[in-house]
Amino acid sequence: MSLPNLPNITPTISINRDDAINLLLASIAMEEIGLAHIINSEGEKIQYTIGTIPGMSPAASLEHLLEINTSIRETLDLLIKKEILLGNKLKQIIDIMS
Repeated sequence: MSLPNLPNITPTISINRDDAINLLLASIAMEEIGLAHIINSEGEKIQYTIGTIPGMSPAASLEHLLEINTSIRETLDLLIKKEILLGNKLKQIIDIMS
């Protein structure tokens, strides 16, 4: 098996200070969107478990409900930590801007 041949690529990238700040803000926004999707999926997990999604009615036992509750609580704890980190990142960017 031979190794792939990669062309010699030496791109010239020029980003000024404003572009860098905008890219950092965009990265925060995209991470926030990702967190929102995770929160939404956890809500749908709850809806499915308790049977409020139309057309679906699982037989959720008390044990199953408690397992889902624990799982969602752990996920939300991690999301809160991530949100704190994003808040700190935003504060640093605001400090850079001023």
